[in-house]
Amino acid sequence: MDIDEDKIDETALALMYLTLHDHFRVWKQIDWEVTNRLHDKGLICDPVGKAKSVVLTEEGLKKSEELFNKIFVKN
Repeated sequence: MDIDEDKIDETALALMYLTLHDHFRVWKQIDWEVTNRLHDKGLICDPVGKAKSVVLTEEGLKKSEELFNKIFVKN
């Protein structure tokens, strides 16, 4: 099976928007490979650490909200 990792990353980022708190922080209950790719793309700050949340970059916050609305909000 040929998996589109970009679609997985976009969906994970959209789901992170559900847990948004303190303006930029989101819970990191997402697979490590996905969070690493989101970090490599500049959408979240470094996910490695003991904290149970990560910080979205400004670009990541904007894209997270955009993807959440696109994927999950009824028209």
